[in-house]
Amino acid sequence: MRIALTIEYDGSAFSGWQRQNDRRTIQAGVEQALSKVADEPIAVICAGRTDAGVHALEQIAHFDTSAKRDRQAWTLGANTHLPDDVRIIRAFSVSDAFHARSSALARCYRYILLNRKVRSALLPRQSTWCYYPLNVERMQQAADYLVGEHDFSSFRAQGCQSNSPRRRVDWITVQREGERVIIEIVANAFLHHMVRNIAGVLMAIGADKEPPEWARQVLLARNRSSGGVTAPPHGLYLVAIHYPRPLGLPRHPVFKPLPDNLTRIDDPVSK
Repeated sequence: MRIALTIEYDGSAFSGWQRQNDRRTIQAGVEQALSKVADEPIAVICAGRTDAGVHALEQIAHFDTSAKRDRQAWTLGANTHLPDDVRIIRAFSVSDAFHARSSALARCYRYILLNRKVRSALLPRQSTWCYYPLNVERMQQAADYLVGEHDFSSFRAQGCQSNSPRRRVDWITVQREGERVIIEIVANAFLHHMVRNIAGVLMAIGADKEPPEWARQVLLARNRSSGGVTAPPHGLYLVAIHYPRPLGLPRHPVFKPLPDNLTRIDDPVSK
């Protein structure tokens, strides 16, 4: 039996999703909790391997098991063995054709900036503090240059393991909500640090350090050294994953504008 999960977590105290020796990771914690419920070893595969400090509103993962449990057992049972900063929200029975990573058609990430002169005392690790005023109109103008299918070499980490730098960005929105500036990006997949590198470029433009056209210049350079600073991980959230309708997972509202015949890529690496 193959089970798919939606998982929410605060990544502040973790060394990322992927299991690592002698480090606290989300994958290791989820596998340990599910193994106790299943009474057998469980290995999970996720849609996007988030980095240290990165959060998720709806990470998707799947696992195979011979244990027969109802949905409530997989959620409530596993959550009793998970720390407070990780929660399994839902569990679904899916066909063997479903694969959390390779079946995905699109992913949505959100980057949250606290744009005020004073840091937050309440949520210091759930947003990135930016003390200088940001012009969201300039940021949106710059973001529009990045929409479409491009070579995003200028926005990938030096150690990125993806086979190709080409990605299709469906849209980027930049909006202000009071003291927060929210960048939301939907793409078929993301290169390592791609969202954080895009956020760093947009922040520089929003602060009037560079013109909006600089985003296009960075993109066309196809060289990471032209791209400026990588934004911190604290403000980054994996929001949702989009799958083909026949696989049976509910469609997240954020993907409403997307058609169903999107092109899938074979080597998605997360932000």
